Amino acid sequence: MLRVDVKPEMLRWAWERAGFDLGELTQRIPQLSSWYQQDARPTLKQVEHFAKATHTPVGYLFLDAPPVERVPIPDLRTIGGGRIERPSPDLLDTLYLCQQRQEWYHDYARAFGEQPLPFVGSVAVTSNVETTAIDMRRALGFDLDERRRTPTWTDALRAFIDQADSLGVLVMVSGIVGNNTHRKLDPEEFRGIALSDDLAPLVFINGADTKAAQMFTLAHELAHLWLGESALSDVGPLSSPSQEVEAWCNRASAEFLVPLDALRAEHREDAEFRSEVDRLARVFKVSTLVILRRIHDAGGMTRDQFKTAYAEEVDRLRAMPRGSGGDFYLSQAARLGKRFARALVSSTLEGQTLHRDAFRLLGISKLATFRDLGAVSGGTVT
Repeated sequence: MLRVDVKPEMLRWAWERAGFDLGELTQRIPQLSSWYQQDARPTLKQVEHFAKATHTPVGYLFLDAPPVERVPIPDLRTIGGGRIERPSPDLLDTLYLCQQRQEWYHDYARAFGEQPLPFVGSVAVTSNVETTAIDMRRALGFDLDERRRTPTWTDALRAFIDQADSLGVLVMVSGIVGNNTHRKLDPEEFRGIALSDDLAPLVFINGADTKAAQMFTLAHELAHLWLGESALSDVGPLSSPSQEVEAWCNRASAEFLVPLDALRAEHREDAEFRSEVDRLARVFKVSTLVILRRIHDAGGMTRDQFKTAYAEEVDRLRAMPRGSGGDFYLSQAARLGKRFARALVSSTLEGQTLHRDAFRLLGISKLATFRDLGAVSGGTVT
């Protein structure tokens, strides 16, 4: 039986990278301690099993020293004002999959002679935020009065995603890596991804976050596309990012969702504050956190008052039970995005894309799942 050499430091790097400790992983791989202590050598099959358990490319384990992994797009995330140095395997695998899907769709769109989308890169950080927000709402068909009549936040988010999809944006919402329900994404690590491209602009939303947070994330990442800049983000309504691009996108997304003029016209200053925040959240179909931010922006609270109210609201929301999210958030169509799924299913049926390549990009292995996906995404599968 062929046994191979793997340096102990590479084993440690792999399990720490995946968020394990030695004791925890030894319960799954009993021989790991002996490999690490160099009392025994693993077989190639055992190394492959270890690589799968730690979500590590197997070739990395045979390197002399751990590689330096970096996010391949501008990483604008911060924690406590500092940069996040090591991306998790879940984040990296999600980002790489988004890039692969975007590359496929770019080639598909170019082959069909689709024209560059005019909104991508149409503004700069020096552009007026209010004017940009108006342009975004106009391009998306995002009507505030219609939004007010939408019965639930879920319906409002679904409509928002459909509007972005119709404009030409590949919108993908998922709380897991690919289709692996054992690899849940952490909203504390990142909330959204924007991949700018004039034929295949893509937004990925961390579906493990709350619905209301996803609304803000989608608006924020769309602002990145309007700038024509890719980015990895972790901002929320409270954020005051130091990067000029993130600060601009935060202002633009807040103005897009809740224009200050509309808030001032709707806000009843003589009403009880708690009930008024809830009412405004229902009117604009955004989270109460966004409403607090906009009341502060409108001069209704000092910065200290806002921070206190925001912290109290976060605690209140965390204490509330969460629903399952429904089929919309769990469905394959939402994870892939309808535009991407439609195109890939059609291209495969027409013989332009191999089934094996389609299955890899879709993250599926069965023809029956492919047929179901075609029906859900609007394709025709016979």
